[in-house]
Amino acid sequence: MPSSYKFVTLDVFTSVPFGGNQLAVFPDAGGIPEDALLQITREFNFSETTFCYPPTDPKHTKRVRIFTPAREIPFAGHPTVGTAIALCMAHDGAAGAKAGGANLVLEEGVGPIPVTVSTDANGNFFAQFTVAKLPEIGPVAPSRGMLAEILSIDAEDILATPMAPQNVSCGLPFLMIPLRSAEAVSRARVRMDKWEATLKSSWAPDMFVFAKNPDGADTDIHARMFGPGVNVIEDPATGSANACLAGYLAARAAPKDGTLKWSVAQGVEMGRPSRIEIEADKAAGAITALRVGGNSVFMTEGTLSL
Repeated sequence: MPSSYKFVTLDVFTSVPFGGNQLAVFPDAGGIPEDALLQITREFNFSETTFCYPPTDPKHTKRVRIFTPAREIPFAGHPTVGTAIALCMAHDGAAGAKAGGANLVLEEGVGPIPVTVSTDANGNFFAQFTVAKLPEIGPVAPSRGMLAEILSIDAEDILATPMAPQNVSCGLPFLMIPLRSAEAVSRARVRMDKWEATLKSSWAPDMFVFAKNPDGADTDIHARMFGPGVNVIEDPATGSANACLAGYLAARAAPKDGTLKWSVAQGVEMGRPSRIEIEADKAAGAITALRVGGNSVFMTEGTLSL
């Protein structure tokens, strides 16, 4: 007889169905064979699928493994937000909250991730996590000319110092590429031949391009994430990259103390608009904490038979 395993799917970093980033969550993955985890992820073919297990530390909520269609990764943002919300919904009571809110700790490859989940008057779920790893700066980024070739844009579209491209990781590395306008972000197209020849084997093969939105826009920043390194040509909402963005922006912001906040639009060009809220705490000029948050919408539930 085949074994059945319960799953739910959510749209993450959106408050309306069919937006944001799709996620499949297996709240109790204990019986799933190890060699099936990547196959299941490829079957769903979402950017990520998460598998939940009893925590190593009984004070924590769950141990969570995150898979892309290419491989397992130690940390990702939209799976953290979506998994926390899935565990708080009526479809799984593991977090001890079906409404109102809860404080969770998810054990991921980078370490324990605190997540706060809340609901508004309409029952919409919002989750915010604090990164386990403050920004790590990687090797010097490629030249603006090289990046322009990869992205099919002009070198002048890419900002220079102090807002120059930079390799950053908060548990998962990204090449942060600031552009002069949201229009240039929308115009970017990855040339795979150029990417394979330059970034494929680099410290941060996946690219996060972003620009400040015009005054009066609904969000502060317009962004896209190209992730050929994890078999995700473009991602509609990337919490781990937005954590890096918060660190990148905070490091260049004038205030030495306090909390900085930005709202980010991503996924617009894909027809899956997302909204990500990012925050950075600074004390005496140093970044002390980074947070990423957003809504999630429950979409489906079912069982997978093996």
